[in-house]
Amino acid sequence: MMHGHSKPKSTIDNIEETFIAITLGLMTVITFANVIARYVLNTNILWGLEATVFLFAWLVLIGASYGVKQTFHIGVDVVLVMVPKPLRKILTLIACAVCVLFAALILKGAWDYWSPFIGKRAFYETDDLPVPFFLTWISDVFNDGEAYEKLPRFIPYAALPIGMALLLYRFIQATYYVITDQQVGIIASYEAEELMEEVTNKNNSAGEQN
Repeated sequence: MMHGHSKPKSTIDNIEETFIAITLGLMTVITFANVIARYVLNTNILWGLEATVFLFAWLVLIGASYGVKQTFHIGVDVVLVMVPKPLRKILTLIACAVCVLFAALILKGAWDYWSPFIGKRAFYETDDLPVPFFLTWISDVFNDGEAYEKLPRFIPYAALPIGMALLLYRFIQATYYVITDQQVGIIASYEAEELMEEVTNKNNSAGEQN
């Protein structure tokens, strides 16, 4: 089986959990406010939908790495539960290596997609999101001093490289935990064991009846 592990929380753990909680809270508040504005005040928060979409993207991408940390992701371990423990660890490490390679490749793709938005595409803006007052300085750094009318796209799009970097970090971390026997696997998958237990119970019940 591939159970989670109980270890002291690191700074990254606390940042991830806090970020996820704040993002969920902001999505809820913005959506609720937009509903009230539309159906009660007969108006609309123009940037509300776009903000919710970007927040959801951040939530998914950061949540993916946190899911690896907590072994929340679902998988099928029907083969692993049928092999001896030494072979099970070898197969798990092969899976870890594949996951690390996969995360590294998508991190490279995420960087290649995002990096132009802090270079030659730095002038690209979101459709409706305003620039917060504490970010007005970014126009001097990324837009040759020309003030942004809307939030530049490289800020919400940064969810891609950040999320994928965290995902790679978590897979490397999980691999280390498996090597040092602090963790059995990289996913939480209970379907195979539950199915085998169900079959065993049915066979035992049938034998008792006979």
